[in-house]
Amino acid sequence: MQESATIVVTGAAGFIGSCMVQSLNEKGYENLLLVDDFGIERKRKNWEGKIFLEVLERHSFFDWLELHKPKIDLIIHLGARTDTTEFNYAIHEALNVEYSKSIWNYSVEHKIPLIYASSAATYGAGELGYNDDHAVVEKLKPLNPYGVSKNEFDKWALQQNETPEYWTGLKFFNVYGPNEYHKGRMASVIWHAVNQIKNNGFVKLFRSHRPDFKDGEQLRDFIYVKDLMKVIDWMGDHMMHKTWRKKNNGIYNLGTGQARSFYDLAVASFKGLDLSPKIEFIDMPLDLRETYQYFTEANMQKLRNAGYTNHFYTLEEGVDDYVRFYLRTLKYM
Repeated sequence: MQESATIVVTGAAGFIGSCMVQSLNEKGYENLLLVDDFGIERKRKNWEGKIFLEVLERHSFFDWLELHKPKIDLIIHLGARTDTTEFNYAIHEALNVEYSKSIWNYSVEHKIPLIYASSAATYGAGELGYNDDHAVVEKLKPLNPYGVSKNEFDKWALQQNETPEYWTGLKFFNVYGPNEYHKGRMASVIWHAVNQIKNNGFVKLFRSHRPDFKDGEQLRDFIYVKDLMKVIDWMGDHMMHKTWRKKNNGIYNLGTGQARSFYDLAVASFKGLDLSPKIEFIDMPLDLRETYQYFTEANMQKLRNAGYTNHFYTLEEGVDDYVRFYLRTLKYM
């Protein structure tokens, strides 16, 4: 990327968005327009130490654009309502569908490359597998309103005749890493595990409520947030230098391609604290049981075919880095 570029990052006060801002700062980008709801005090440490041009409230962002008419080189749209236990679809629709349409349309009108966050929640129970084939998107059956909203936008994007010259939607799988301290119940299992170890000396994992999975052996594709940054940096670099191939526009999985168990994750969390594992099993809350994914694993061939060759952190590498260098001292990225 060119360091003088002006880049919009939505969701900049959140977990992934604030990590994105830090990653851009580390590469020399300071002309950043940060968009979010900045009134949430518990998110303040995510963004207050970063370097940027402006912080812009989500609800007034488009008014600001109309007034100032900045030249924008790239939009990284990570802002969303991500709470999978929020069952009021209207909330998800407003933020994850309608707001995203406005971002898309602005990108089209002003010929700005766009990278946006989709989600592996679009895959539902995985009946159709985890392949980022555009033909599958219409057939997917997400398990909660959050997943539905993300899939509705993916469907809408694929139906558009007018698109940004360069664009990608990234289906994030189970992301973990620094700057999720504010997320509470929705934080990663690693964050919860380390807190439990510090407070109680052991980790609680959900029992399986399916006969084909043993307790703690539910499998997810866990991806370290630093890998997300590498992929987005790579795509953004090609888009801004106009070396991105238009035939590669579209929706991509973003996981590691390797499903791992929650048990393995818990063991790695203990190791990051230099402790021996001690794990207990508890019943899964009733409000989660019917919508719980027991297996996710990203097919990553499409991203590889587009030319991405970097190594992904293994579960052990990523968890150790996160626990040892961030969670142990509550450090931010």
